[in-house]
Amino acid sequence: MNPLDTISKYYDPSSEAYRILVSHSRSVADKALAIAAMHPEFDMDTNFIEEAAMLHDIGVFLCNAPGIDCHGEAPYICHGYLGAELLRKEGLPKHALVCERHTGTGISLEMIEKEELPLPHRDMLPVSMEEQLICFADKFFSKTKLDKEKPIDKIKKGLSKYGNETEARFEAWCKLFLGE
Repeated sequence: MNPLDTISKYYDPSSEAYRILVSHSRSVADKALAIAAMHPEFDMDTNFIEEAAMLHDIGVFLCNAPGIDCHGEAPYICHGYLGAELLRKEGLPKHALVCERHTGTGISLEMIEKEELPLPHRDMLPVSMEEQLICFADKFFSKTKLDKEKPIDKIKKGLSKYGNETEARFEAWCKLFLGE
């Protein structure tokens, strides 16, 4: 399966949105693959990691994010579950779970209800090692400063506004994946 073929079904390959999505996703995939290579003991599926990392943000075009050339109607926070719906239709249910579960450090049902987020009412937390790794790697790259990796302290500061649960998950991943 070639992720770029799937992306091209939904994005004009000559568009800025496509360029941003592919560049961001390539950075996330490369980071995730580098970390996976450091941990053969986890026996992760690196082909899946590459494909799913390339597809994790496929739903952004359905959201209102003009700064990244996305002119849909949904709030940006919806891009994960909307992308998951697309990937399920493409026959990629495992990849869809990565889409749905990668926002922030994942979003719990409790957080969705407490914050009244415009999301389906279910846990959207990364479960498999591959899901967690892609979610973790995604935190290092934005779609507005492509190819510029964020330092861990900046990531932690950004996540702090979402509460202890989010921070704790990222801290645990730092220890698990980076030994920090």
